[in-house]
Amino acid sequence: MILLIENIYIDSEIITHPFLCDTDVCLGACCTFYGEVGAPLQLEEEPQLFEVLPLTLPHLSKTSKDWINKYGISENVYDYPTTNCINKKDCVFVYYESNSKIALCSIEKCFFSGQTTFRKPLSCWLYPIRVTEREGKKYLYYSKIKECSSAISHGRRENIYIYQALREPLEKLLGKEWYGKLLEAVDKWIEKDNE
Repeated sequence: MILLIENIYIDSEIITHPFLCDTDVCLGACCTFYGEVGAPLQLEEEPQLFEVLPLTLPHLSKTSKDWINKYGISENVYDYPTTNCINKKDCVFVYYESNSKIALCSIEKCFFSGQTTFRKPLSCWLYPIRVTEREGKKYLYYSKIKECSSAISHGRRENIYIYQALREPLEKLLGKEWYGKLLEAVDKWIEKDNE
């Protein structure tokens, strides 16, 4: 089912599906799984990536640096920019702490250390929500991948749903007022379900 909230279409699965990242289990799979393209970028994010790149370099492996030197940090696929990935797997901004197998984002590391106000591409922050268009309006849907099965189990244990886990990026994309309208829609959905 698809809901229309303030001129934005949203797949009801975003409301009804439990989800909470569990990187101890998935090891940051969304940053490393095989795919034809990397993370979709908004147009203003490409220059932000170039600005933050020097800050990320001390955290990146030689493989990542060599790939960036040869192929760059982004590419245009299907007429839109995406982050570049090493052999269609690891994002070039991935790094690993010593003695850890968890893929982490070097951009986010710089954000949390106060070096930049750019946290990471919004499509990364919103995952597993993807944004496209439907009938001329933004359409938000749940992108299911097997690598995120532990997040579903974790969300079910903690009673956290996709829209709750991703409140911050949803507010960044659509604003706090829109998110408030989403919460109202969820309340109505629950009331209707309990009738």
